[in-house]
Amino acid sequence: MYDPLTTSSPGIGEPYPESYWAKNVQTPTPNPLIGHIDTPVAIIGAGYTGLSCAWHLAKNYQIPAVVLEANQIGWGCSGRNAGFVLNGTGRLSWTQIQSQWGAHTANRLYAEYRQGIDTVTDLIEQGKIACDKQTGGYLKVAHKASLVSGLQQQAGLLQQQFQDPVRFIDAKTLQQQYLNSEEAHGALLFPYCFGIQPLKLARGYAQLACEQGAQLYSHSPVTQWHKDKDKTVLTTSEGTVSADKVVIATNGYTPRQFHPGVDNRHFPVLSSVIVTEPLTDQQLKACGLKAGLMVMDTRSLKYYYRLLPDNRILFGGRGAIRGKDANHPCYRQRLLGALIQSFPQLRELQVAHFWSGWVSVSLDDYPRICQADEAGNLFYSMGYCGSGVSFSTQAGKRLAQRVAGDNTLPDLPFFQSPLPRFPLARARRVGLWAFYHFGRLKDRFG
Repeated sequence: MYDPLTTSSPGIGEPYPESYWAKNVQTPTPNPLIGHIDTPVAIIGAGYTGLSCAWHLAKNYQIPAVVLEANQIGWGCSGRNAGFVLNGTGRLSWTQIQSQWGAHTANRLYAEYRQGIDTVTDLIEQGKIACDKQTGGYLKVAHKASLVSGLQQQAGLLQQQFQDPVRFIDAKTLQQQYLNSEEAHGALLFPYCFGIQPLKLARGYAQLACEQGAQLYSHSPVTQWHKDKDKTVLTTSEGTVSADKVVIATNGYTPRQFHPGVDNRHFPVLSSVIVTEPLTDQQLKACGLKAGLMVMDTRSLKYYYRLLPDNRILFGGRGAIRGKDANHPCYRQRLLGALIQSFPQLRELQVAHFWSGWVSVSLDDYPRICQADEAGNLFYSMGYCGSGVSFSTQAGKRLAQRVAGDNTLPDLPFFQSPLPRFPLARARRVGLWAFYHFGRLKDRFG
């Protein structure tokens, strides 16, 4: 599997992974850039961030962009994630956010994250995107009884500080109405969150962007950069692009030594997913999973799952440390074991699909949407920390504003500084190994 820390290119025209999402989605006809093209804006990466940026540039500012994708539309995390449309806060809790920036900024950050969900909804409706939207809400579940009081405190903060319609669900109600799990002692229910088929969403964004005048080229990895007077020239496998401004929208799939503006400023970490065979009526009744419900637990190394429209369970969590180990059967078995630990009544369930994808983790646990040079010709957004389905779409919208010179951007922390560089960047995976071992001990004995 492509590894951003060891490989300088994600490939050329690589097929989609053998995921549940890709099995019924036809691979589009290759459309590589051939020859030379001039454009006001070149966007590298055809995932949620890049495609949203292209659409908003064209729709709101009449700026046509060229989008360059090394492989297929949504080939990276945009087509591999679990499809949870949630408030994206990076890895910071609301208590941490308030402590770091104060109540006033926390309120504005909350509004931005909620607007991200609205932006996804608006694009789905405008494009009539058939992305298998499932309503039913998102549950944050206490996997131990000792963690219930913490969830109750979170509910109070969210309700009082942000007027969030979150509800605390006690253990009895949780078991009777939402899921019958041995690791569910109480939960927070966020009713406005919803699930989607992520690859179909990315393909829908691409269609919207192209309808507005963006040009999208697949099979076109950027292999070289150079300046030509006031232009940036990007070289692809079969062509070149001369652009006034460039947007890096590759997030967790950004190759090593790609550009000084982003090198060593994030850490790609693998998340892995299994999808089971369809549950029988008896199994559905036994586990009690409510249709449309999305769930994440309170572990340090979190597990997340949802019941899909065809009654399969999607179940995900942290995967291998290195890309070359991503497909090892032990990670598939580890996820299945965790699923059965939560739902022992499903011990006969079999896995039908298994795949992995890279998420981008920032050093200080929250993302950036920023200008990466003094001249104002280079921009990027990354560091979503695994909470990017809605936030990446919103980030694309905000990137479009920055590129267009729109000065109405809200005054928020992720616009105010670049991603910090990782110290001892070559030791990132040693640190991840240690964190995983510490996290497993904490989740077991803490």
